[in-house]
Amino acid sequence: MFVDEALITVRAGKGGDGICSFRREMFVPRGGPDGGDGGQGGSVVLAASHRLTTLLDLRYQKHYEAEDGRAGGASNCTGRSGKDTVVTLPVGTVVYDDQTGEVLADLAADGDTEIIARGGRGGRGNSNFATSTNRVPTKCTLGTAGEERSLRLELKLLADVGLVGFPNAGKSTLISVISSATPKIADYPFTTLTPHLGVVRWGSDRSFVVADIPGIIEGAHEGKGLGFQFLRHIERTAFLLHLIDVSEWAPDEPVASFEVMRQELAAYDEALNDRPFAVVATKIDISGACDRLKQLQTYCKRRKYACLPISSATRDGLDELIAFVGAQVDRLRNTPCETRS
Repeated sequence: MFVDEALITVRAGKGGDGICSFRREMFVPRGGPDGGDGGQGGSVVLAASHRLTTLLDLRYQKHYEAEDGRAGGASNCTGRSGKDTVVTLPVGTVVYDDQTGEVLADLAADGDTEIIARGGRGGRGNSNFATSTNRVPTKCTLGTAGEERSLRLELKLLADVGLVGFPNAGKSTLISVISSATPKIADYPFTTLTPHLGVVRWGSDRSFVVADIPGIIEGAHEGKGLGFQFLRHIERTAFLLHLIDVSEWAPDEPVASFEVMRQELAAYDEALNDRPFAVVATKIDISGACDRLKQLQTYCKRRKYACLPISSATRDGLDELIAFVGAQVDRLRNTPCETRS
């Protein structure tokens, strides 16, 4: 089950208390203060791992605590520090403070770590307060409380290319034939209910990652449909492919579909409309597609948009599409650009 949002609370450990103690040994009737300091409280640490692909586990375990530090001991013994608690998250998880909305961490690479709740400091034992005028101090301090936070976690998939389009535009079929991804495919809207990633091999030793999200419909920015809630998964992509159904079965004209799609992306995040993209005309093998394809190609040519006709069923145009997208991804990987959020 794919889960890309979760709410959790974390509490770091309390620092151990310092103690008041005096040295007591035979033949040393007036030993000085020897109260030790308390140990540091354990921290809560977030760690990114490529082995996880969903936040499902955090739906069931919502509270994480680190160990408290131990109190100090006699003979100036410092208490043991509390053990840290490590919460493992998928790569691509963004961590927000649920109260303020502040971004606390962005775990964008495997092995990234972040101390999200720091353990409390250990208290000071009375040996720290001895002076030339006060040789028998009775003062000691308590350990401080560890940090406690309520966190909102959002998983944003990491992909080079994002597929966007209306329901039944052919996104899932395309990713299934150009990669080893196995999304559900059927002839009805909203077959895809969760995002999918696929690795596309091209050339002798190169590859890129494609993200397929549920179809977007007109009015998505007002909460209609399913695709809008998953658009966060293409925020990090460097390149977008707009899939437009040009078959006679498509409910709308291809140019109108493309323009609505661009409007919906801009309503979600204007930065997505500045992302490099290409238009992919799908289902060209179906009768009646010729005239609609020409309309879309003419429109794209006037605006200097790349337009690539394909058929996932017959594999027409797929080699050209993979080579084109691979070249774009290679170029963008070598060009600094703002594709992360």
